[in-house]
Amino acid sequence: MKSELVIDVQPKEISIAMMEDDKLVEFQKEARNISFSVGDIYLGKVKKLMPGLNAAFVDVGYKKDAFLHYQDLGADVNTLTQFLKTISEKKRVPAIGKFNRLPACSKDGSISDILQQGDDILVQIAKEPISTKGPRLTSELSFAGRFLVALPFGDKVNVSTKISSNEERARLKQLILSIKPRNFSVIVRTSAEGRRVAELDGELKALVKRWEDNIPKLLKSKAPALVCEETGRAVALLRDIFNSSFQHIYVNDEDVYKEIRDYLTYIDPEKEKIVELYKGEIPIFDHFAITKQIKSGFGKIVTFKNGAYLIIEHTEAMHVIDVNSGNRSKSSSDQENTAIMVNLAAAEEIARQLRLRDMGGIIVVDFIDMHDQGNRQKLYESMCHFMANDRAKHNILPLSKFGVIQITRQRVRPVLDFTTVEICPVCSGKSEIRPSIFFMDVLDEKIQDVINRLQVKKFKLYVHPYIAAYIHQGLISQNVKWKFKYSLAMKVIPDQSLGFLEYRFVDRDKNELDLKDESLT
Repeated sequence: MKSELVIDVQPKEISIAMMEDDKLVEFQKEARNISFSVGDIYLGKVKKLMPGLNAAFVDVGYKKDAFLHYQDLGADVNTLTQFLKTISEKKRVPAIGKFNRLPACSKDGSISDILQQGDDILVQIAKEPISTKGPRLTSELSFAGRFLVALPFGDKVNVSTKISSNEERARLKQLILSIKPRNFSVIVRTSAEGRRVAELDGELKALVKRWEDNIPKLLKSKAPALVCEETGRAVALLRDIFNSSFQHIYVNDEDVYKEIRDYLTYIDPEKEKIVELYKGEIPIFDHFAITKQIKSGFGKIVTFKNGAYLIIEHTEAMHVIDVNSGNRSKSSSDQENTAIMVNLAAAEEIARQLRLRDMGGIIVVDFIDMHDQGNRQKLYESMCHFMANDRAKHNILPLSKFGVIQITRQRVRPVLDFTTVEICPVCSGKSEIRPSIFFMDVLDEKIQDVINRLQVKKFKLYVHPYIAAYIHQGLISQNVKWKFKYSLAMKVIPDQSLGFLEYRFVDRDKNELDLKDESLT
């Protein structure tokens, strides 16, 4: 299987698409100035205790107080709170290796035994804010690397259960015990299998250094405050999914390109050359046919093989997916055979959609009814097989007597929703006629505005591919006329992500020019 990563970096957001055999399987999109990302560590203040929930609401600077359950405090929360008190009282950061650990807290205790309203506490974002809910927190801090995860204030070594060889598990555990600093727990990840001591020791030292470099911020911080920020989004994703099957990583921003190359040089020098800087004029997602897959894959109705389709609905409590045979049922007289073939194809597409949209919580799938018990078992096993590559924790229940499969999938980030409906090019979806016939005049006015008001002579104009084709058509095209009229260096570039009458002006530094859209009204 060929795996590729395509990264689109824009001034305000970054989008990351993972391709497997040229098919989009994962997509993430975030604002570049986003805060409260998974892995960020904050100094928070306890605002309210909820004994009935055995939890606390903590102020970390978000508009909604974050949620911290007793079970998420971690066994070493007593040591952590004592560490914070020592910093507050002595105005210095004690060396973690020389700090005396306190007894672990009880698994069945009460939140009020550990925290009081107004207390400061060091917490980490476990789940980003979703809908009307604030972030979900944990005080069991962790620093994740490619092979290891380091946890301050612990003293254990755990090896991933996905490493099946008992000899390898024993080797890794003994190795980490010999290099682990005092008062640090370490989790050995699956990717550490077969790695040498020098690689693991180097990464562990880097993770410990992240703690040592950021913890002094507590001396000057007042809750709520950001103490340690997770690594860049592109690098964080790459850290979790990178493997030997990756053949190419394409990125259209030089800074992110250097950041990824540096990271790969550190974890796998032989793979450094797979990172390529994309310099084409066409938007990077259009060049790799990702925009089309996004538009076809994120709608309410998703088609797959031979006219069959899925209907995906999202409610407050769960996601509901309905499988329909479409035109397939007309071409076969064997209902049972048609049902199993459509269901198996649907299971593969559903597994892809869960990863693609990052759907979490409860997912209920209504498959086409089948009566043969062997087919029902085959469908369940196929669903498990197709979801085997899903990195999110999940659980799949066998097919119920109603033909329904229930899935739970770990929810960390909000589900991705896209508007894939094309807006009417005449009325722009407002049921009123607008002067679309004069769109070239509108663009002409905007070009004058760019030149005269913004004093920009060299820029790129991104428009819908149909509009771009119209601008370039003919021996003396509209593009040529503009260049002669204004004596400017302008490039007209088609962009599939834009609506029919949408446009963007971008300067030579890739900054989008701010133009009000008053001419279209």
